[in-house]
Amino acid sequence: MKALTRGELARLVAKRLPENSFVNLGIGLPTMVGDFVSASQGVMLHSENGILNIGPKPPPGHEDFELINAGKTPITLGLGGSYFDTSLSFAMMRGGHLDIAILGAFQVSQQGDLANWTTGSDTGAPPAVGGAMDLAVGAKQIWVMMEHVTKDGEPRIVDACTFPLTAAAVVNRIFTNVAIIDVTPTGLVISGLAEGTTVAEVRAITGAPLSVADAIETI
Repeated sequence: MKALTRGELARLVAKRLPENSFVNLGIGLPTMVGDFVSASQGVMLHSENGILNIGPKPPPGHEDFELINAGKTPITLGLGGSYFDTSLSFAMMRGGHLDIAILGAFQVSQQGDLANWTTGSDTGAPPAVGGAMDLAVGAKQIWVMMEHVTKDGEPRIVDACTFPLTAAAVVNRIFTNVAIIDVTPTGLVISGLAEGTTVAEVRAITGAPLSVADAIETI
């Protein structure tokens, strides 16, 4: 089974963003999306620490560590970009002003439940939900971007989440390194497959039932 690289996955997500949309990039893998959004798309990228119109990451040696996203990664600022305080940033998030929030996840259920709390296991930091819960209920759409399975090969897409929920029934679309899966009222639907990957292979590494769209895109 052929899987997309992280860069290829980020490019895939970036090219599917609606023109002139306002989009939050969550911590982790979603931050890479900013490297592949073209100026012609007119997309405004938002970071919850108080930045609007994020550009691609700076070239090596040109990082400004006072200009970082919510994941503490150095970024650039697009023309007309702005900084603001956390209260204004969260007002944007909670007030329905973001068209899409792209978030990472530990698990997504077949109902679109989202589990992406920081567990603290990797960094030793205390567990916390952060701003994800505000994004999950405030953005008009939630796209999850993640690898299809864990490092141990366990499914991240499951019948029911076993991690604490960030929010229930909020995910609209899942982008993984092997498939695009839409969350619909009747269940999970495969709408895209990585080149060289079959439906059977994706079902074998998914912990929830999957149906198939009438037309499947090759990604």
